[in-house]
Amino acid sequence: MLLKEYRICMPLTVEEYRIGQLYMISKHSHEQSDRGEGVEVVQNEPYQDPAHGHGQFTEKRVYLNSKLPSWARAVVPKIFYVTEKAWNYYPYTITEYTCSFLPKFSIHIETKYEDNKGCNDNIFDSELKEQEREVCFVDIAYDEIPERYYKESEDLRYFKSEKTSRGMLQEGWRDSQDPIMCSYKLVTVKFEVWGLQTRVEQFVHKVVRDVLLLGHRQAFAWVDEWIDMTMDEVREFERTIQEATNQKIGMFPPSISISETPLSSCALTGPASAPSTPMCSDAPESLSVPKDRPRKKSAPETLTLLDPDPTPTPAPAPSGTTQGSDLGPSTVSNHVQTSFNSELVEMDEQ
Repeated sequence: MLLKEYRICMPLTVEEYRIGQLYMISKHSHEQSDRGEGVEVVQNEPYQDPAHGHGQFTEKRVYLNSKLPSWARAVVPKIFYVTEKAWNYYPYTITEYTCSFLPKFSIHIETKYEDNKGCNDNIFDSELKEQEREVCFVDIAYDEIPERYYKESEDLRYFKSEKTSRGMLQEGWRDSQDPIMCSYKLVTVKFEVWGLQTRVEQFVHKVVRDVLLLGHRQAFAWVDEWIDMTMDEVREFERTIQEATNQKIGMFPPSISISETPLSSCALTGPASAPSTPMCSDAPESLSVPKDRPRKKSAPETLTLLDPDPTPTPAPAPSGTTQGSDLGPSTVSNHVQTSFNSELVEMDEQ
């Protein structure tokens, strides 16, 4: 098991981000879905928890079979999806990812939001404080993201909101920004397979970190689109986008409705203490990136696994040639169809 705590500051208030988070997840999921590949929303209902009170339960299926590398396609079912379950008791949320064919592979994300710049070292439960974990600050403006995720319009060093007048974010912006909030995310990754555990768990954390960075960047880059929305308006937007996304990927279940009647806490299975499996989110296709763009290194090297397929691999493309990037949908997520699949494609190509 590898445990890390990510702290991601935003030039917003916690109350503002409650709307922005819902808007970002819905829009990003829709943009990155395609017919047969993407995020199907199975359930989105009110949920009552004895400890945390009223919240929202969401279940999604992330489809990505064609995006897997050849060694993975050989052992997984033709119709392959990962189940994401999320319990949102904002400003506290729990997200789990499960997959039946990899029961020893899991991701569990516990999130808390506070109006500060990431200075609370005691935000999680006392028993968690005793566990050894690395604290990682994520800078939405200056940390490096994979180039295929980059969009000039989402570069927060140069973006300024017309409606809030916030931005452009300069070096050290967390020390001077007002308002400011922080997403504290405690991420547990498990891959209990001898000989591969350490490398796979480190690799998955790299993917999770990239997904968190991208999602939070987009939430602020799209602030002018959602800042004037009410909760009722963003829930209606969410419902409409969910139905459109399900049809876009070729799934046609009955229309999704977000019920106004809270469900009993026993109607749904609550989060397990040790969840089962992961997914993350894939991002938009890359645009060309300025070469002089100064960025911090953000994560370990991409994990490379051997492909058991004995078929000789083709010669590498000539220098300057871009490798194929038919990447599937996107958020750990919190968010959405998976960047994990794009990283697996990289593993297959190496």
